[in-house]
Amino acid sequence: MRRGPAPTDRPYATASLHLTAMVREFGATCLVARDEDGIRGYIFGFVTPDRLGYVHLVATRDDARGSGLGRRLYGAFVEAAGRQGAVRLKAITSVANEGSIVFHRALGFAARVVEDYDGAGVPRVVFTRELSVS
Repeated sequence: MRRGPAPTDRPYATASLHLTAMVREFGATCLVARDEDGIRGYIFGFVTPDRLGYVHLVATRDDARGSGLGRRLYGAFVEAAGRQGAVRLKAITSVANEGSIVFHRALGFAARVVEDYDGAGVPRVVFTRELSVS
């Protein structure tokens, strides 16, 4: 997996969530999977000072869904975050994003709805998972 996207790599539905500064500052934990057809998927995240590995965005192309790519991207993020001292993971999604909820639960995350997480009247599903310490 390559670290960080090239400036011209702009996946479609999530382009508004891409933060170039985030990739520049946290390139070790912003990972991109590519093949000869281009970008297949990516995971953008960082490790906070309190050792939390936060995943801001994970996505795969429609034709890569079900291939295990998302799981492999998360695995690579866990390794990179662990090298930076992360001991737990966190991610969030909208309550309507059933695919994300199923995916994160399959990866062993606990999920809970937090009312007003993203402002008044905007609940989010918050995923958390402890990392095993070797």
